[in-house]
Amino acid sequence: MKRKLVTAVVAVSALLGGGAALAFADGDTSTAGAAEAQAPAAEARTAARAADTNTSATDSKTGVTEAIAAALAHAPGTAVSADREDDGQGAGTWQVDVVKADGAEYVVTVSPDTGKVLGAHRDTDDDGDDDGRADLAALKGTTVDAREAVRAVAAKGTVTDVDLDGDAGAVVWSVDTARGGEWLVDARTGKVTQDLDD
Repeated sequence: MKRKLVTAVVAVSALLGGGAALAFADGDTSTAGAAEAQAPAAEARTAARAADTNTSATDSKTGVTEAIAAALAHAPGTAVSADREDDGQGAGTWQVDVVKADGAEYVVTVSPDTGKVLGAHRDTDDDGDDDGRADLAALKGTTVDAREAVRAVAAKGTVTDVDLDGDAGAVVWSVDTARGGEWLVDARTGKVTQDLDD
C-alpha cells in the first residue's frame, strides 16, 4: 500500500513539474507549501490550454491566455487587452497591453509559436490621455480579469481578441472569436452576452 502511495505521489510530482510532492511524501513538511503553491499554477495552465484548444486562423501554438500570462510575468500589472497583430513586421504576434499600478501602459509582444516575450515598450500616448489610470479605475471592484473573460467565451470559438470596454454602459470585456463572434463579458459578474451592436 505504501509503495502505491509513493508511486502516486511521484506521478503527481511529475505532473506538477517539480519534486515538492515527493519531499512531502517522505514526511518533509517544509515543502508542503511549495506543493500547494504549484497546484494553482498547474490548474491555471490546464485552464489556459483548455481555453486555447482550437487553433486560430493563423495556427498559433500560443493562445491568448498563455500570451497574457507571459506578458504579465514580464511586466507585472493588469492586462487590459490582447490581440493578434495583423500586419507589418510583427504580423501574427500577440500584442498585450499591460497597465502598471502607476497608470503607465506597456505593450508586450509575445511569440505565437513559443509563448516567449519578444519585447516590450512603454505606450506613449501622443494626445496625453491617461487611459491607463482610467482603465484601472474602471476595473476597481471587478472580479473578472482578461484571462477569465477569455475562458468564459472559449467554448464559443478560438478567442482572437480581448479588450476592456467601458462604452457599453457597464465595465465589460469585449471578446472576439475566430468564427466572427463578438461577445461581452461583464467584468463584475462574468455573464456572457453576444455583442449585437457590431
